[in-house]
Amino acid sequence: MGLFKFEDETTSPVSPAKLYKALVNDGDNLIPKVVEAIKSVETIEGNGGPGTIKKLTLVEGGETKYLLHKVETIDEANFGYSYSIVGGVALPDTVEKITFESKFAAGPNGGSIAKLTVKYHTKGDAQPSEEELKTGKAKGDALFKAIEGYLVANPDY
Repeated sequence: MGLFKFEDETTSPVSPAKLYKALVNDGDNLIPKVVEAIKSVETIEGNGGPGTIKKLTLVEGGETKYLLHKVETIDEANFGYSYSIVGGVALPDTVEKITFESKFAAGPNGGSIAKLTVKYHTKGDAQPSEEELKTGKAKGDALFKAIEGYLVANPDY
């Protein structure tokens, strides 16, 4: 199995605690409300902790599709969370799983610095294509910006 690792960092005007709460604690309810393509998030196995499998149902191009996320780690004290895509439309045939490790730290003016590490665990010697990487990053960025926009528009959240 191959491993390809990518790191990204962005700043946000939203505090780490609020981002963490929205994305991790309330994400199953909030994400379908603020991301039009995602219709539902449901737990299909587990209690929400590490090992939990969640199914995200989405509509792309008029088709209903799904993703399976497996919760890997939860670190509430340090605003850290990781999960893997283990099935569904976002998992190319050449990839075993894609793991996302996020951490929110204090940033300028009460905001955050969001750090993301993405690990592609590929089958054999396969490498993720440039298109897969671009598409994945664009979707991740859009999700983050949608949640951030909601929190900025709803300061009492």
